[in-house]
Amino acid sequence: MKNIAVIGAGTMGNGIAHTFAQKGYTVLLIDINEKNIDKGMATIAKNLDRMIAKGSITEMDKKATLENIITYTEIKDGVVNADLVIEAATENVNLKLNIFKELSQVCSKDIILASNTSSISITQIASVVENPERVIGMHFMNPVPIMKLVEIIRGYNTSDKVTNDIMNLSLALDKTPTEVNDYPGFVANRILMPMINEAIETLYNGVAGVQEIDTVMKLGMAHPMGPLQLADFIGLDVCLSILNVMYDGFKNPKYAPCPLLVNMVMAGKLGAKSGEGFYDYSQSKKAEQVAAMFCNK
Repeated sequence: MKNIAVIGAGTMGNGIAHTFAQKGYTVLLIDINEKNIDKGMATIAKNLDRMIAKGSITEMDKKATLENIITYTEIKDGVVNADLVIEAATENVNLKLNIFKELSQVCSKDIILASNTSSISITQIASVVENPERVIGMHFMNPVPIMKLVEIIRGYNTSDKVTNDIMNLSLALDKTPTEVNDYPGFVANRILMPMINEAIETLYNGVAGVQEIDTVMKLGMAHPMGPLQLADFIGLDVCLSILNVMYDGFKNPKYAPCPLLVNMVMAGKLGAKSGEGFYDYSQSKKAEQVAAMFCNK
């Protein structure tokens, strides 16, 4: 697999594109919104500059990485020469199903179709695809160029060959692939999201403030980032969506999202990307202060 199509130029999509391009793959980055593509490419360039500043890559490496990425605004155009398609669109089941329906129509029947979904059933996604045995979950962690884990999710029909091919591809990216089965939230978010939700409940019940909760988890539990700040960087809307998927899937009240989280999302306070969540990111200086206080250097 040399030509990798990535659908979605947002946080996860541009991170996946960056990672493959830096390893020498040709990346076909697709987003229907030209502004999203421009923003995604700018993010990749900025992240490469950070790597140059740290001495981990050179200017020539940056140039080669950016040259390995070709952008498109139509799925049918971007996947023509793809050996693998990775969908990294918003965590919305109907959106993903529509994308995979289109992929089933425009891609050849032997191309592997992967989703970066963090909670939605791979079996459900594969149900709209001809030859569902080629559909698999390839859940990267954020920030993709740095985080080693790739959660590999087998749907009910996913073949052994497809699973082995994606495991080997992940190893070629210097990642650590870990195979899991297809249940709501998989492993990562089935464990992480209830913890974040409980931190929000702790705040909602007045047990402690935002910084106090995060400080306890950082210094007491050796977490690199407190759960409320982590929720801000994941996106509170994404956290809510994942919790709803698990609540619908398990019908267990322990996955029910905290009312505070629901209200914050309805109010448009989505975390770092909206400028405000549990912390205030409306000014870059404030964001830097928060990062300096709570993130590992």
